[in-house]
Amino acid sequence: GVDEKPFVRPIYAGNALETVKFVGSGPVVVTVRATAFGSEGLETGAGEAATVEALGEEEKGAMAGGPSEWVGEEKTESERPLLDAARIVISGGRALKSEENFKMLEGLADQLGGALGASRAAVDAGMCPNDMQVGQTGKVVAPELYIAIGISGAVQHLAGMKDSKTIVAINKDPEAPIFKIADYGLVGDLFSIVPELSSKLEELGYKKE
Repeated sequence: GVDEKPFVRPIYAGNALETVKFVGSGPVVVTVRATAFGSEGLETGAGEAATVEALGEEEKGAMAGGPSEWVGEEKTESERPLLDAARIVISGGRALKSEENFKMLEGLADQLGGALGASRAAVDAGMCPNDMQVGQTGKVVAPELYIAIGISGAVQHLAGMKDSKTIVAINKDPEAPIFKIADYGLVGDLFSIVPELSSKLEELGYKKE
């Protein structure tokens, strides 16, 4: 049973693993990040299908009298893919300096068919909305390609994207922590590199919108 087995969970933004054991009574709730595992190896029909049962009138009646109720849902409409489900994510940081400069990443994201993300510093500076924040206090993503532009690589940000398959970092500081986990790094002025990257992509057939 659950009470007989220890659990291993990440702590300190994923920099350490802690082994814990359930010793109390009552139900145990275990949560798993959607990015904690990939879909490789999953085959249709490989396992037994789960049984899905419709709620009876008695169960529905019990739920209706509960302390919570459905009020509504508000979604931000965008032609770009959702940040936490995109194959490609382009994120900007403090080095972009302003909301106007941050918009230069939109063209790159549209060329690659990716989503836009941001560091906490960029969000706090008012460059972009809070729902674009990637990190321990934002969204956790693990895309096939993550491009970090002007992001130094604070621990809380790395916790939200370090499981990305391929990480590309663009930063003028060669000692920036982001380069320690990046697969590819470009040291230089992002205001020169991003337009050049966009131009090269256009030559390869990735047209600007």
